[in-house]
Amino acid sequence: MDRMYRYQRHIYDFTRKFYLLGRDALIDELDVPAGVNVLEVGCGTGRNLILAARRYPDARFYGLDVSSEMLATARGEIARAGLSARVTVAQADAADFDPRALFAVETFERVYISYALSMIPPWREALARACAVVAKGGVLKIVDFGDCADLPAGFRALLKTWLSWFGVHPREGLQNDLAAFAAERGLKAGFRALYRRYAFLGELRA
Repeated sequence: MDRMYRYQRHIYDFTRKFYLLGRDALIDELDVPAGVNVLEVGCGTGRNLILAARRYPDARFYGLDVSSEMLATARGEIARAGLSARVTVAQADAADFDPRALFAVETFERVYISYALSMIPPWREALARACAVVAKGGVLKIVDFGDCADLPAGFRALLKTWLSWFGVHPREGLQNDLAAFAAERGLKAGFRALYRRYAFLGELRA
């Protein structure tokens, strides 16, 4: 990941805004209460953390990412935004992290994953780990690529090929996977397709 993002991180946010759709909708729907803790799994450059921290000024935000290169950008952007007192990031594997060791926090009232599950090979483990740190009554939100079923076949094929060059593999059956995951753990699952199924918003509610 560091090899991939060593140079990309400098143009990442500018280029991704054109096709990582639904991120702002996820932030708007977090509905973060005052005084709680929020975690982003796969925080990248910190773009989402900064927007969320501005949107919900009475909460504390935490982010983790496996790439030290992306975190270098995140820390710089967070400092420039004047949010270092409320936003903390750390390097960790999404499939195996200890929030107590990283942040001295055990659970979070809101956890979200933005366009990261499609880049994590052990994505089921990452989903399970994220769910495990959701506080009682909390919510895990997910936005990522969909199956593009309502878009032209040619576009779908080109998109999949292009994404694969960057190690991105959309979890096309995630709606059913989330439902099964929720049923196994006594959670409530939600799912909404966006932009002709180009992207989706999913949630698991404790």
